[in-house]
Amino acid sequence: MSTRHDTKKPFIDPLLWAQIIELWHRGSAWILGPVLVGLMAVGLAVGSERMTVLNDHLIHLHPWAPLLFMPAGFAMLAYLGNRFAPGSQGGGIPQTIAATDTETTASLSHLLSWRIALSKALLTLGGIGLGASIGREGPTIQIGASVMHSFYGRGPFQSLESRRILILAGGAAGIAAAFNTPLAGIMFAIEELSKKHVFNANSSTLVTIIGSGLISLSVLGSYTYFGTTESFLSWNGSLPAILLCGLVGGAAGGLFSRLLVLMTFHLPENLAQRINKHPLLFAAACGLLVAVLGIYSHGLIFGTGYQPTRLSLENTATLPWYFGIAKLAATLISSLSGIAGGVFAPSLSIGAGLGDNISALFPNMADHSAIVLMVMTAYLAGVTRAPVTSFIIAMEMTNNHQMLLPLMAASVVASRISKFISPVPLYHRLSESFTDPATRQFRRSDVGPRSDSLILHEAEKYSSRIKMHPEREANRIKEQ
Repeated sequence: MSTRHDTKKPFIDPLLWAQIIELWHRGSAWILGPVLVGLMAVGLAVGSERMTVLNDHLIHLHPWAPLLFMPAGFAMLAYLGNRFAPGSQGGGIPQTIAATDTETTASLSHLLSWRIALSKALLTLGGIGLGASIGREGPTIQIGASVMHSFYGRGPFQSLESRRILILAGGAAGIAAAFNTPLAGIMFAIEELSKKHVFNANSSTLVTIIGSGLISLSVLGSYTYFGTTESFLSWNGSLPAILLCGLVGGAAGGLFSRLLVLMTFHLPENLAQRINKHPLLFAAACGLLVAVLGIYSHGLIFGTGYQPTRLSLENTATLPWYFGIAKLAATLISSLSGIAGGVFAPSLSIGAGLGDNISALFPNMADHSAIVLMVMTAYLAGVTRAPVTSFIIAMEMTNNHQMLLPLMAASVVASRISKFISPVPLYHRLSESFTDPATRQFRRSDVGPRSDSLILHEAEKYSSRIKMHPEREANRIKEQ
């Protein structure tokens, strides 16, 4: 009598099951990912407005109150970021660029992660609540890139190219949702995030931008960042105004970039060592300086600068003559302090102040609102060296398509002028501190500026440790 063994067939064919798993991973990345980016961007936008109101209340408690809470607040934010979320300091765009340019499969958790994304949002809101001259747009880019990067290593997202696509899509979606400017999101990914790589505006990237944009629209509604302006500038006789705005905005933006790079990397060694030895004291000193500037300007330079910029664009208020210069100084100090926060919105505010100065000096040269808008665009192009992104953001955030050609011309002139003053683009120069493998480990805990000689010295110490104890260093890096 023979025994019969029946072979059980699997409930689902393994090949079909593998296809279902791959489809699930793709769907979660390109559907759930954009939703999460949009929700984070909306939360940061709403939180930013609430923190601005909170800052107004704090300032009105007593005229001298910022001299007390700003130094303490800056030090606390610097400590929290350095202690619990290294890599969350600054605007976040340099970290995103560094992650995009990484050519190895090494972990990027020190640049992009859910911990950094959540910490970045909270620390940025804290800075705005204190009155630091920072914006939420740069942080939103790093947050978006972190959210999309979290899908890397799952299903089909195993290659370096797929990781780069996820980061680019998240960063582009972040800037699009922050300004409600979808087209600017794509251009930013092309101009800034992928200068070293070929960017393909594939359907996945577009889906991410559209998805996050729809979330923003459904919650915040259809809005323009700075309202609507009907200013118009004809080409007949307006060329001097365009060139002047491009020249002033580009020179000021290039000067800001040059100063930030110099004070970050090229300080005298003794001063850099003191700052790095007492980072919290340095952050408190930065907070005190911003507080003094804020008191002198009657609170105008605190926060993003959104309200005075909008009033100037709408021709409903005249800014003080010192507003642009004071806002530039406050933004520079806030950027050096080591706290989280971007420079996009403050840059637009600085441009508005400088544009108001030009309009006051040459009242008959062109419409006031047109001058302000052109210098805003030119200054942003001077800082970022991304002229196309700059004029698209300016056009979309004011819903003014009539100014397209003047804005294009002013931003191109500004970008060229800025290059003479600061040859290396700001974000890419700052990203170098995250892409150098020899310096990455100790720069993760940095707050404040450093000298190049100090960086080189510590890099040599780090390299010698690797040579002497390779296994110990490899385990330490793995644990981090």
